[in-house]
Order: sequence, then structure tokens, then C-alpha cells
Amino acid sequence: MKLGRRWTSCFCVILLAGTVLGQTLQPEAIRPTGVPTPSPNPEGTLAPKPTRARSKAAARTTPAPRASAAAPRTSGGVPITGAKSVMMVDARTGQTLYEKNADEMRPAASTQKLLTALIVTEHGNLDAPVIVESIDTMAEPVKLNIRPGDTYQRIDLLRALLVKSPNDVARCLARDCAGSVETFAALMNQRAAELGATHSHFINPNGLPVPGQYSCARDLSLIARAAYGNSVIRSIVCLPQLAFRYANGRTRELENTNKVLKQLPYCNGMKTGYTEAAGHCLICSGSRPGRDVIVVVLGDSKAGIWRDASALLSWGLWM
Repeated sequence: MKLGRRWTSCFCVILLAGTVLGQTLQPEAIRPTGVPTPSPNPEGTLAPKPTRARSKAAARTTPAPRASAAAPRTSGGVPITGAKSVMMVDARTGQTLYEKNADEMRPAASTQKLLTALIVTEHGNLDAPVIVESIDTMAEPVKLNIRPGDTYQRIDLLRALLVKSPNDVARCLARDCAGSVETFAALMNQRAAELGATHSHFINPNGLPVPGQYSCARDLSLIARAAYGNSVIRSIVCLPQLAFRYANGRTRELENTNKVLKQLPYCNGMKTGYTEAAGHCLICSGSRPGRDVIVVVLGDSKAGIWRDASALLSWGLWM
């Protein structure tokens, strides 16, 4: 009888101890063997809901759309550039938005190929065949290496001219259009004068250095605006690359020399240029809803030309 009371007392003590332990142990501590203890934050399932402060921090790390990120932050001032001459115009109205030494006479390098392209396009019949002559190939240093006797469509040569800027193609188109480079140069000067670009004189269609050939940022903006209004030219200068098919069937991928096309999503052209005398040059265009801008940058450095043109174009579109 005494033994039974002792067992009963022990059982009560054990039961009481178990109750106390059950109140103090966490559920994770008494999971069955082999069942993993849940992580305090597996994919956020057991973590508390994010606080407002945390949500704001996450929002700050979310990348903005590329176009917004590329738009310049200004405090009312124009981006500082290292270019010798700059001209910025509204492509729709022609209004001057900014200028820096815009009337200073300078070599235009290959940017004047926009005028070459404009005359060839206005001449029409772009599907006509063009037979390359030996005199066309006499142009250095940038060449597409078209060969005498080869036949191309005029539009194919025009695309190569505006995307890759080969000097032999410029000569070929000029000679085909006017009969000779000299006659074509006269057409260039006549068309430039009609556009109001009266402080320029052109001697060849490709912009290679020659005494007596010059232009200025203001004149080039007038030429560029006319080219921008040409649907054929607009459809070409925006191309990041182009597959050119030679007369022998070989295909070559031509990458656009305008690097701003890849840097800014709202850039849609236009033409690069470089010679030792001219420095690095770029006519750059861009568009956003309700606004089109053309920037002419002449006499810049190799690295500065892309930075300066991008900053000016962005500023001009969002000013």
C-alpha cells in the first residue's frame, strides 16, 4: 500500500515537470527527428512583413528605366564640353538652343557626307545600278574596297556611306551622280547655299583634308536639319549595323561609327567624322515625344566626343 502511494507521487511529479517544460520549450525544439527545423526566413516565409523603411530602401536600389537614367541632371547650366565648336538646334523649328563658336571656320571631316547623302538622295532613282570606276577607289584611309567593274545599287552604297563612312563609296556616289567629283562639289556648294549654309566651301564629297575646304557648326546644323527631314536618310543613320553584300557575293557586317546610338536609347543618328586637322567631330540627333534635337560637335578629343555629344543631346531634349 505504501509502495502504491510512492508510485502515485512520483507519477504526479513527472507529470508536473513535463507540463512546466512544455510551456518553456519552443516548437522547433521538439520537432520529430529527421524533420528539418524551418529557417527563420526561408524566402521570407517566417520573417515579419517588411517595414516601410525597408520598402523605401529596396525601391532606391531598383534601376530606373534607361532613358530616365541617361537624362542629364542639370541645375540650369549647359554641360561643359571640350569641343572647339558646338551648335544645338531644334530639328523641328530650327531654333537655336545653344551655340559655342558656331561660326568659327573649321574642317568638317566626314560629317559633310550628310550633304553628299542629301544630294544623292534628292537626285533620286536609288534603285539604279552603279558601276564602280578606278577613279572612285582613289581615297584613303577608310575604304570599303569596292573594285572597278563591280555593280551595286545606289541605295546599297548610300547605306554603307552613312553607316561606315567609307571614302571610296563617297567618291563613287559623287561621280555617278554628277559625272565627276569636281562637278559634284559644285552641287554641294549650291545646295549648301540654298540651305543658308553660306560660310562653307566644299571641294570633295568625303571630307578628306584639302586646302580651301571648310565649314562651321552653324552651317552643318542647317545641312543636318535638311538631312534629318529626309525619310531615306533618317531610315539609315539610325541603323546600329548593316550587312553589306559585295558584288562577288561576300557579305560584311558594318558597324555604325556613331557610338552614341548604343549609349542613348533616344539617339537616332547621324554622322561621325575625324581627321587630324578637324579633330573628332559628330553630328548627333535625338528624339522624344514632342521634341527633336540636333547637336553638332566639332574639334573634340577621342574620348570627349562621345561624352560631350551625349551630355548635350540629353540636356537639349530635356531642357
